[in-house]
Amino acid sequence: MRILSIATLFPNPVKPSFGIFVGNQMRAIAAAGDIDLTMVSPIGIPPWPLSRRHPYDKLAAIPERGEVSGLPVLYPKFTLIPKIGGDSNPVRIARAVLPLVRRLHSEQPFDLVDAQFFFPDGPAAAIVARELGLPLTIKSRGADIHYWGQRPAALKQMQQAAHQAAGMLAVSRALREDMVALGMPRERIGVHYTGLDRERFHPIERGAARALVSAMPNLGIWSQGPLIVTPGSLIPRKGQRLVIEALARLPDAHLALAGAGEDEKPLRALAERLGVGERVQFLGLVGHDLLPHVLCAADVLVLPSASEGLANVWIEGLACGTPIVIPDIGGAREVVQDETAGRIAARTPEAIAEAVRDILTDPPSQADVSAHVSRFSWGVNAQNLVCFWRDVLAGEAITAAA
Repeated sequence: MRILSIATLFPNPVKPSFGIFVGNQMRAIAAAGDIDLTMVSPIGIPPWPLSRRHPYDKLAAIPERGEVSGLPVLYPKFTLIPKIGGDSNPVRIARAVLPLVRRLHSEQPFDLVDAQFFFPDGPAAAIVARELGLPLTIKSRGADIHYWGQRPAALKQMQQAAHQAAGMLAVSRALREDMVALGMPRERIGVHYTGLDRERFHPIERGAARALVSAMPNLGIWSQGPLIVTPGSLIPRKGQRLVIEALARLPDAHLALAGAGEDEKPLRALAERLGVGERVQFLGLVGHDLLPHVLCAADVLVLPSASEGLANVWIEGLACGTPIVIPDIGGAREVVQDETAGRIAARTPEAIAEAVRDILTDPPSQADVSAHVSRFSWGVNAQNLVCFWRDVLAGEAITAAA
C-alpha cells in the first residue's frame, strides 16, 4: 500500500516534540516495512510582517523535505490567519499540499489519503482525496471533535468529510459516540487506541525516581512529601487551576506542573493568592527523556481536562506505575477500570482533593497500576492501523475496535 498521510500536528526540526505521539505511530508503521508511507505535515505561516516574528521565522525556514528520527517528511507551507482564520484553514492547507502530491501521485500513484486529525486535517485531506480520486480515512483524537465540532463552519466541513470518508477512527469508544452525535456515520467509525513507548515508560521504583528528579538541577523537584504531577500545556482546557485549588486542601502535598503555555502567569498568581505558591513548581517543558522519571516519582498524576479523547499521558502515567485522577471524559472509563488505576473525579477542587487523598491513604503498587496498560504498545497500534487501511481498500466493514 502507498499511503499519503496528512498531519498538521507532527514533529519538525523547530518543534521536535510537537505531536510526538503521531510521530511515534508513523515511525512504527514505517519500521514494519510493508507500507510505503508519505508523511505530509503542513506548516502554517502568517502573512508578513507576522511571518518574521518568533517562532514563525524559524518555521518558515524549515526545508520542504526533511526527516524526523529516520522518517522522511514533507513540510509544505500554507497561509495561516492567526486567531480568526481557523475555520478556513482546510482550504489553504489543501491548496498548499496539492501541487506537491499531484506530482508524487503522477510518478507513483497513492492508494489512499489519510488524515491524522479531524480538523483541519480531515477536510483538507478530503479535498486532496477528491482531486486525486482516492479513498479517504480520518482519525479523531479529542479536541478536534470537541472544540471544532462546536463551531458551525468547521462542523459543516467535518460532516462533509465524514460522509466522504471510506473509514474513520476514534481514540476511544466514548469519542466515537461523540462523533455519531455530530452526525457522522457510526458504521464507518472504528476505535483505535493509542500506543505506548514501553522502553521509555515503565515503572522505576518511586523512591529512586524521586531522588533522581530532586537531584537534577534542571528539575529540582522536592525530595520529601506527597508529590502530584500535572503534565500538559498550561492552557485553560487542561484545568491546572483546579489542581492548584485542590492543593489548598492537601496541606502536605506538593504540585509539579510539567508544561508551558499562556496560562502560566495567572496560574502563578492563583497559587500565591491561595497561599500555596511555595508548594507549586513550574517545570516548563519536560522532554520525553525526562518525563518518565517525573511520572515515576509522582504519587499521583492529576489532569482535570475539560475534554480529551483518550490522552496519551494517561497511558504513560499508568505505564510508570502512577495512579491517575481524571474527569469522566472521553475514554476515562476505558482506562480507569478499578481503583488500582486511580479515580474518576468531578472537575471541582473538592472532588480532586478527595480523590488524591484517597489514593495517598491507600496507594496501589506500581506493578498493579502498570498492569492496566499492558495491552498498549506502538507496535500493536501500528499493526491495527495498517489492518484498518487494508480493510478500507478491500471494501470490508469497519470493525468496532482496532
